[in-house]
Amino acid sequence: MRAVQPVPAPGITYEHDGPVLRVVGQHRGFVTGPRDWGGVRGHELDVLIARQRDYFAARGEAMEWKTRGHDDPADLPDRLRAAGFVPEPPETVLTAPVGELAVAAPALPPAVTLRRVTADADLDRIAALETAVWGVDMAWLAGYLRGLLAVAPDGTEIFVAEAAGEVVSAAWVSFRPGTDFAMLLGGSTLAEWRGQGVYRALVALRATRAAARNAPHLLVEASSDSAPILKRLGFTAITTTTPYVWSPAH
Repeated sequence: MRAVQPVPAPGITYEHDGPVLRVVGQHRGFVTGPRDWGGVRGHELDVLIARQRDYFAARGEAMEWKTRGHDDPADLPDRLRAAGFVPEPPETVLTAPVGELAVAAPALPPAVTLRRVTADADLDRIAALETAVWGVDMAWLAGYLRGLLAVAPDGTEIFVAEAAGEVVSAAWVSFRPGTDFAMLLGGSTLAEWRGQGVYRALVALRATRAAARNAPHLLVEASSDSAPILKRLGFTAITTTTPYVWSPAH
């Protein structure tokens, strides 16, 4: 999945610096790379880290270096901290065969309906929902989703759960041609609607869409809230991922 990145949306570019893939033009810079980071170690790795940090510093932008729990070298997190990066909460990476998930939709509360969306107004509502759930400004998300739909209309399918005209949860599924995985993203639900089957219903709906697109497996990078639900649904935890973030304020 790392090797097959989504088609970049308008205004976003991919740049390679040795083993690093640098994503430029998002709300913050982003760096990923192969499992062994091209064999770069020690002082050479420190130089590579500093070069990415300084690249985005020159742009006046924050950046994220994405790590995985099974990556080498083991001292990468320590070297990122030494370069001024701060870890955000880790997420659990889980997978599951589409299988029964595609037919395991729970009953929804009577007031809740699910709908696929593409309109700008709906994407703005999703960004507002995410801002409310996470307590940080997520206004950039609407533009990001618009860009994904503009460059590859069939590459991402976006869904909302609504009650009395209010978006109470939102989630999307990303397809990566050339892989066996569909990636589940989003899945944020307003606090007062949690524990009522809304999140699980959106998982089942996206699994159904993955089955229709012949993607045999699902992949999720889940928060500590979502991971236990996904495990109960039959997902298996395989590793973790931790964003290490540097910002000009650090």
